[in-house]
Amino acid sequence: MSGPRVLMRRIRELMAEPLDAQVRLDQIVRSIAQNMVAEVCSLYVLRADAVLELYATEGLNPAAVHLAQLKLGEGLVGTIAATARPLNLSEAQKHPAFTYLPETGEEVYHSFLGVPILRAGRTLGVLVVQNKSARIYRDEESEALETVAMVVAEMIAAGSLEGLQRPGVALDLSRPVSFDGAALSDGIGLGKVVLHEPRVVVTNLFNEDTEAEVERLDKALCILRVSIENMLSRRDVAGEGEHRAVLEAYRMFAHDRGWVRRLQEAVRNGLTAEAAVEKVQSDMRARMMHMTDPYIRERLHDFDDLANRLLRQLIGRDDHAGAENADAIIVARSMGAAELLDYRRDDIRGLVLEEGAATSHVVIVARALGIPVVGQVKGAVSMSENRDSIIVDGEDGSVHLRPPPELEALYSDKVKFRAKRQERYHSLRDVPTETKDGVPISLQMNAGLLVDLPQLDAAGAEGIGLFRTELQFMVASTMPRARDQERLYSAVMDAANGRPVTFRTLDVGGDKVLPYLSQSPEENPALGYRALRLALDRPGLMRTQLRALLKAAAGRELRVMFPMVTEVSELRQAREMISREFKHLTRFGHVMPKRLKVGAMIEVPGLLFQLDELMEVLDFVSIGSNDLFQFFNAVDRGNARVATRFDDLSAPFLRALKSIVDAGQRHDVPVTLCGEMAGQPLSAMALIGLGFRSISMAPPSIGPVKAMIVELEAEKLSEALAQQLNGSQLAASPRQLLVDFAEANGIPY
Repeated sequence: MSGPRVLMRRIRELMAEPLDAQVRLDQIVRSIAQNMVAEVCSLYVLRADAVLELYATEGLNPAAVHLAQLKLGEGLVGTIAATARPLNLSEAQKHPAFTYLPETGEEVYHSFLGVPILRAGRTLGVLVVQNKSARIYRDEESEALETVAMVVAEMIAAGSLEGLQRPGVALDLSRPVSFDGAALSDGIGLGKVVLHEPRVVVTNLFNEDTEAEVERLDKALCILRVSIENMLSRRDVAGEGEHRAVLEAYRMFAHDRGWVRRLQEAVRNGLTAEAAVEKVQSDMRARMMHMTDPYIRERLHDFDDLANRLLRQLIGRDDHAGAENADAIIVARSMGAAELLDYRRDDIRGLVLEEGAATSHVVIVARALGIPVVGQVKGAVSMSENRDSIIVDGEDGSVHLRPPPELEALYSDKVKFRAKRQERYHSLRDVPTETKDGVPISLQMNAGLLVDLPQLDAAGAEGIGLFRTELQFMVASTMPRARDQERLYSAVMDAANGRPVTFRTLDVGGDKVLPYLSQSPEENPALGYRALRLALDRPGLMRTQLRALLKAAAGRELRVMFPMVTEVSELRQAREMISREFKHLTRFGHVMPKRLKVGAMIEVPGLLFQLDELMEVLDFVSIGSNDLFQFFNAVDRGNARVATRFDDLSAPFLRALKSIVDAGQRHDVPVTLCGEMAGQPLSAMALIGLGFRSISMAPPSIGPVKAMIVELEAEKLSEALAQQLNGSQLAASPRQLLVDFAEANGIPY
């Protein structure tokens, strides 16, 4: 064997020569066979129809080129492509996956070494060498073949093999791909892919000076390690918590000897430092992608991020998402809420996440901004290239990458239809929000950031029924200072311009983890140490926020609402805390709110049995239907197996909601509902039928709900709903009753 460096030198020469694509492939397989003293070297390319086609061979029947085919998963070659793992066999024909292709004439060959052609963890083909003698190929031979496979991968990705295939057959790289994910935020987006953490494209593959490249690699690794140490030592990184654990993992990986050794070996085999990083990471990703252990899969994301940082260090740039972001559909494995806000809102048409759930911080922010989001789209990042055409359907959770023209046309019509519907909603903005029979309904919006506030006027909301104060904490890397909180709350009230704003105090814990707030892991965080429970135990946190709210509301009405109340005694403690802060600030001459109203969220079913006592100590209540429904039915909203098993329009749940409205009427305490139910026209219709006269929702939902309200006769619906809910036996589900009522009365739902 002449050695991998000689082979790489020959491959580099072939890449530089002005050769026809087929001639270049033929020369590459011939050079590999000569260098590795192999009787056969063959190159298979994966087509869009999941078929591996023989593109070049040295040693097999040349007439089989572009005719010999294997399905993905069929034979040894198909197995390598499907698993993205090499096969090194001394007796290939004894392997259970062996398939004989008579047109190739390969029956006389025993030993077999095949490696996947990978790019960013994605299989584009398979490279094979074979010998008549039975032998196991050495590690350095396998390494050399993997390195050449990387060069071929770049040829395929660059489109160098286009035109070699038969008419009507497309290569895998450019084929349309559709994914089924989870619809997390409504809307439809057509645009171009913007990879949130774009892969660095390595164009310089072959090194001229091995020792100089090793030195470059070592220097970049040192800088990477120093940058991680700097992040760990910064004062805004908490001493404990999930955020710190991730950085500690980064530090461990950056010093991992096995990883560094593989990088150095790839450089010594003839690659540049950056090509070595790309190759080693692609190999690792391909191996780990098939593992089901969530911990290992999470570590893969850490290694990906680390490799990208190292590549940027070597290439000397830190680009974000490309210069051109117009019509952007952001594609990411995961991202933080703050990272989404780094993009210009006007440029974003949608968001695709390989992870993500309805309660993810970034999804909450995206929904507030009216951005369509689809999550749980596995493989979206590795299958996408920057500026690929893409469609995001936030209605049904589908994503279409490189869609065919007819599908684009279909979605364009869908977008136009939605736009016409939006025009109808816009025309209703200044129409009084009351039912056909003259019942006034207050439609308010949910918000949590300054970027939400322009939608107050645009949507025609009567106020902010829920301002989630925790979002300011979630998008910050350190605890927001008192004056920053005060500035935000004052800006919100200024934007409301006299309209009511209900501030919910800090609702963290559970799935809303703050990296700088030390918390012990919990087995069931949704039922654990969160919201008011946490705030009462950490009065410093609560007092700082209450003081900021009182100062921000100077001379105006302040509405403060406490989340996750379980017992009336907790409210008495919270009210006492407000009273103390009010007296303290008054003593020091601060202007106080002209009116202070205190409310509570009803989210815990236990409060349903304390309603009269609760109403006596409050000025208003608001129902958090998301959590109340979850706890009422013992169903995890984030668990796909049970999330849709129970109906929020079931009779038991509607009866529970009715009991709250009735208690509010008995005590003359206003009741609002601010969960997801309020934003769906059909469930909002049910709420009005139950007696709700105030509901709060995401801004995009106000138009559809208002269009329903102006066509509704509230009293007529109330009678029909009461008759069914009060009956001892339900003839049909309340949902069916509502659908029938809407259709019979021409109500859009």
